[in-house]
Amino acid sequence: RFKSLVREGFYDDARFFRVVPGFICQFGLAGDPALNAKYRNARIADDPVKELNSRGTLVFATSGPNTRTSQMFINYKDNLFLDKQGFAPIGEVVQGFDVAQAVYSGYGEAPSQPRIQKEGNAYLKEAFPKLSYIKAASLS
Repeated sequence: RFKSLVREGFYDDARFFRVVPGFICQFGLAGDPALNAKYRNARIADDPVKELNSRGTLVFATSGPNTRTSQMFINYKDNLFLDKQGFAPIGEVVQGFDVAQAVYSGYGEAPSQPRIQKEGNAYLKEAFPKLSYIKAASLS
């Protein structure tokens, strides 16, 4: 799923809309509401947890079993308690972790996810103009 989303441009211009210093930074709602609608209910089954939720790992966010869609987070520290909750890392930031740690955190968890899904970056640029974002995502 992650590779498909990157190839489709889903994460291009996507904001880090939830940042909890010392815990995680979260992204994965597209700036384009049409892309959000396409993936909102396109859930994928959970993977078994084979790696630890250690500092720098990339993980699909969930709202319960088998609810992964497009949202991801980067662990800012070892969050091993997430292992028992079924959060399975799919990758690791191996270069540029300092950039991930420097994303704007001043809004905390304030942005409304339902509004992001409906209004995309129009909402975020107006109400939360300082949010850091992914300029473009690519695979190599």
